[in-house]
Amino acid sequence: MSHSSAQRIFLDHIGQTTPFPFLLEIEKAEGIYLYEPSGKSYMDLISGVGVSALGHKHPKVIEAIKKQVDNHLHVMVYGEFVQSASNELAEILVKHLPETLNCVYFTNSGTESIEGALKLAKRYTGRTEMISFRGAYHGSTHGALSVSGNEKKKYAFRPLLPDIKFITHNDLNDLNEITERTACVILETIQGDAGVRIPDKSYMQALRKKCTDTGTMLIFDEIQSGMGRTGKLFAFEHFDVVPDILCTAKALGGGLPLGAFIAEREIMRHFTFNPMLGHITTFGGNPVACAAAVATLQVLTEDGLLETVEEKGALFENLIQHPSIKEVRRKGLLFAFEFETEEEVMKIVEECLKQGVICFWFLSCPNSFRIAPPLTISHEEIKIACKVINESILKAHTQ
Repeated sequence: MSHSSAQRIFLDHIGQTTPFPFLLEIEKAEGIYLYEPSGKSYMDLISGVGVSALGHKHPKVIEAIKKQVDNHLHVMVYGEFVQSASNELAEILVKHLPETLNCVYFTNSGTESIEGALKLAKRYTGRTEMISFRGAYHGSTHGALSVSGNEKKKYAFRPLLPDIKFITHNDLNDLNEITERTACVILETIQGDAGVRIPDKSYMQALRKKCTDTGTMLIFDEIQSGMGRTGKLFAFEHFDVVPDILCTAKALGGGLPLGAFIAEREIMRHFTFNPMLGHITTFGGNPVACAAAVATLQVLTEDGLLETVEEKGALFENLIQHPSIKEVRRKGLLFAFEFETEEEVMKIVEECLKQGVICFWFLSCPNSFRIAPPLTISHEEIKIACKVINESILKAHTQ
């Protein structure tokens, strides 16, 4: 296969994550579309893997970025100077969260928010044991990788963090593993990389009770499932439970790198003594990223967009039909379509790409493909996308 000069530079001088990247050359993006230099367009049905909840180049986000750029960029490491962008973002976040989640620590990414949350739980409880879930994905840094469940992604980097247990998602009996020596239980509110695994409400409430009874910090990872993806601003709102620490990122920054972990003020202040600077970051809470996040949250909470998510999700589910689909798992606009084999999924994703629709698979559930489009996608765009997906499924099974 011959490569363009841009692709050659990408392959030769940028660190690669797989031997087979998509290699699309993206010149611009707007709405739900990505454009190559040739002008060919692609429907982005995965939102840059959960980032572009408002689509690309949303005018209110772009306006906020430009305004902040005219004021200032980075001025000091996190936690020293008062800046209006991070102040405004913290204020709007806690306004839309339960009263116990009232203090925000900003990071640069989702995996960094996980690292901070794990440290905070250990510091606050004085305990060392951490419990996660089989199938979990929390990021690629050492701590986040340690509490992730995919051994294929972990074995080459051991030893990782000690004193970690894994229990089975949605299994009430496994909750007995949580004891008074457990610092935290960390759970994706809806497991993403495992293929959109949705817990029972009764299970989530039993988990919350067990953590409360044992003095264990309950951490919810909403890096993928938060920011309106499920039809609620945060997915835990579906289950009538509240975590002790909430992690968010991806869509939070409106397309810019930004994450956060959020806890009760008295818990968070344990980073300020014994030792001081118990957690520190240079770029966390970057003012331009925070300004973009404020605009993103305003659109999500004030423009009626959340009220459209379930209807759009149901439309996708109703229109994508084929006997080879073994199961559809969905919450809002977060989907996994499961097939018999990984090979089927690869053929479908490749055929969709040829026809200008970007879908993706799951690392820990490769026999399912994912859809998580921008929440701004129109009904007409959904119908067009579903027609392509159905044709791609049919072609994958007639080749």
